[in-house]
Amino acid sequence: MRITEYLFPADPREFGKDPDYRFTLANERTFLSWIRTSLALVAGGLGAVVVLRDIRGVEILGIMVLALAFVTASTAFRRWSLNERAMRLDEPLPASNLPQITAIGVALIGVAAVVLLIIDSR
Repeated sequence: MRITEYLFPADPREFGKDPDYRFTLANERTFLSWIRTSLALVAGGLGAVVVLRDIRGVEILGIMVLALAFVTASTAFRRWSLNERAMRLDEPLPASNLPQITAIGVALIGVAAVVLLIIDSR
């Protein structure tokens, strides 16, 4: 399987039958929430690099935040697609690692920020 097929599965509307529209809309709202999270991470990553430019190593912090934004956005689409497909095929929803990935990523970024602030204060 190529990386593009993994990140961007086939159109889920090609499978099964239309589910109750409320489930489709709820799935879409969840997707949009993850996209908003990604946009906030992009703003935070760029903001850190621009506003905190006097702190040594802030570029690393900004890149970490931007990388997490990319992972969140690309995984959100995959999650939406796989959930939509499962609903159309009347199958259980697939498990998602996105909440765990985001939580661990934010925690690591927080630790990196503290380390950079300690190093910079010396």
